[in-house]
Amino acid sequence: MTATIGSRMLRKEDPKLLTGEGKYIDDIHAPGELWMGMVRSTMGHATIASIDTSEAEQMPGVHSVWTGASLTEAGLCAAPLPCAWPVTEDMVNPAHLPVAVSEAKHVGDIVAVVLADSRYGAADAAEKVIVDYEPLPAVGSLEAAVADEVMAHSDLGSNKAFHWPLIPDPEGTEKAFAEAAHTVSAKFVQQRLIPAPMEPRGCMAIPSPAGGEVTFYSATQVPHILKVMIAATTGIAESKIRVIAPAVGGGFGGKLNVDADAILSCSLANHLGLPVRWTESRTEAAGSSHQGRGQIQHIEAAADADGKITSVKVHLDADMGAYMMLITPGVPLLGSFLYTGVYDIPNLSFTCDGWFTNMTPTDAYRGAGRPEASYAIERIMDMMALEVGITPEEIRARNYIAGGEKFENYDAASTLVFDSGHYRPAHDRALEMAKVADLRAEQARRRDAGEAKQLGIGMCTYVEICGLAPSRALGGLNYGAGGWEHATVRLLPTGKVEVVSGSTPHGQGHETAWSQIIADKMGVDPNDVEVLHSDTAKSPLGLDTYGSRSLAVGGVAIAMAADKVIEKAKLIAAHQFEAAPEDVEFESGSFSVAGTPAKSVHIQELGFAAFAAHDLPDGMEPNLQEQVSFDPPNFAFPFGTHVAVVEIDTGTGGVELIDYVAVDDCGTQVNPLIVEGQVHGGIVQGAAQALFEVANYDEDGNITNPSFMDYLVPSAAEMPSIQLDSTVTPSTSNPLGVKGVGEAGTIGSAAAVINAICDGLSPYGVTDMEMPATPQRVWQAINNSNGGAA
Repeated sequence: MTATIGSRMLRKEDPKLLTGEGKYIDDIHAPGELWMGMVRSTMGHATIASIDTSEAEQMPGVHSVWTGASLTEAGLCAAPLPCAWPVTEDMVNPAHLPVAVSEAKHVGDIVAVVLADSRYGAADAAEKVIVDYEPLPAVGSLEAAVADEVMAHSDLGSNKAFHWPLIPDPEGTEKAFAEAAHTVSAKFVQQRLIPAPMEPRGCMAIPSPAGGEVTFYSATQVPHILKVMIAATTGIAESKIRVIAPAVGGGFGGKLNVDADAILSCSLANHLGLPVRWTESRTEAAGSSHQGRGQIQHIEAAADADGKITSVKVHLDADMGAYMMLITPGVPLLGSFLYTGVYDIPNLSFTCDGWFTNMTPTDAYRGAGRPEASYAIERIMDMMALEVGITPEEIRARNYIAGGEKFENYDAASTLVFDSGHYRPAHDRALEMAKVADLRAEQARRRDAGEAKQLGIGMCTYVEICGLAPSRALGGLNYGAGGWEHATVRLLPTGKVEVVSGSTPHGQGHETAWSQIIADKMGVDPNDVEVLHSDTAKSPLGLDTYGSRSLAVGGVAIAMAADKVIEKAKLIAAHQFEAAPEDVEFESGSFSVAGTPAKSVHIQELGFAAFAAHDLPDGMEPNLQEQVSFDPPNFAFPFGTHVAVVEIDTGTGGVELIDYVAVDDCGTQVNPLIVEGQVHGGIVQGAAQALFEVANYDEDGNITNPSFMDYLVPSAAEMPSIQLDSTVTPSTSNPLGVKGVGEAGTIGSAAAVINAICDGLSPYGVTDMEMPATPQRVWQAINNSNGGAA
């Protein structure tokens, strides 16, 4: 046994993926398969006057063409796609049919489906379908939706979908502002982002020859949830649906939905008795998959004379897009509890209005509400520091919960209870690693010399809620699912250990981390552990992977199931030793009688004894297999401090991220190597929002940059060598002391980078910068500011 909890074990998954043995959705084929080619609306908002499918139907290899009307006539796809999070009782939720029947609501809305015997044959035939549109006025921006003059849905009288308040103490909030020595306010825009995982989405439904069963392969993050939702939407019995997520090439939230392609492929496959499949193109993804963010944030903060924040007010206008997807309305609310950040702020007022637009629907994207909240509070902290006349470092130090010292069970103004935290060590370590004092000296030298390239230093101290549990709390928010996770641990007759995981990986390294947990608990070699996942026939219970929940909920369930196996094995060992169970000790995988360590048996030796059942304690059932459904008592609360250093070319507006330091605290680390990889990826995605990425739309709802030709996703060349360190403050909400880390980098990095840019531009009077901070925007800010050149 060489790799237990805390070891930097290389990932067990990687050899299969690197040698091509791993199977992604496009590597899987079935005899007689038909490819779907989607005919998508080219209009942001239009009435569908007519659809002519005749030319497409005559093309070679075409099996059939389906419109919304013909699907309805066949009794297929009549139910709308599900929204599992109706955030208020009066939330407006227009029916989102898999194929539009009479009105297209966004560019990319499906209006017809071609089935053909090849992918490209289906795509070619889809181009031959002639749709006659009658254009309707479109809502092509969130600002236009809020104006509420043009309707995104012609049958609605308003674009507003819901109003959601969180104002625990209205009088306290107003009193704090009335008595404040300092107030600052700002408007921040969280631009739309395209998730853009390395592997696009895809699926294939294979019907059984008789009996009505469907095996559904999907590049999904949520096979268990997908199974339930397909059954609820199509009418196919849940017992007849098997969902398999093969190797999945990333998700970032972009693969957690129940999309039209899933319902169409299952329904048509079951109807026709033939396999039906689809894979999106990269450009198609801009309209076929959901997008992230899409918010306008209005934030105000009040402080006393020393800069101690006494109250925060926030109002969000949130872009739902054209329809509600699975958790669309809940995404902005996930951040609602974090607009006080890591700070001891006694009052919070938060309201959110959701608005329909004629743009691609929004939903979860890495961080889902938490990066937006962190951005707003961390930007306003820098603005308050400027108002009070102290440094960004000092304003944070004066406001940390418990003064930055270690704490447990802090009652936040948002009504959450932060289970634990210790913010000052991460703060101090990040500033030390970044050499902030030296950077400030170099910054001053460049400013005094009037050099063209100026330095900017920005920081962000964030906290997030992850785990998306307990179930009772989610129920209080009207979330449609629970927050528990399921695991089964089996000690097999051969001595090997089999783990069945309800959480499903799409690049996180579950097989490695779960093996290390078992190795640590049971004293076996991690290579003797096999992890089964991502198949609802092998793993029938689970709630999947999103919201940084896999380890904090699923990993803990595995550890608890392992403990139950050990307890049962202890009874067998005691029986063999003819000793009382309380006299038997377990250490490093071996049982022995206290005081006589020479007499021992390894737990793996008991696997066959439990299986054969020749000599078990009276009344004991054979086999060593235990299962646990773990529902945590609270969320987990990772945190950290990030420091970004940028170099700004004042002549061109170009911004280069030249250094980045992140000190994160995700509690107990099962595998630090995996943790570092997750943080690296998250930082790049957050920095990408700050510097590069935006889904641009015109006023008619047309996305103007749907491909990688003009949607800018950074490569390694645009990123510096990222410096990482960590502190360890174990979570008190689970027995492993673990927290999530998959979204941490994204939650901290956008604010750190923009704070650095604003710091670098402060001599020009620039106090804010809209994301992404393109060279044009930076150059304009320099030249339009009070301190800039004419």
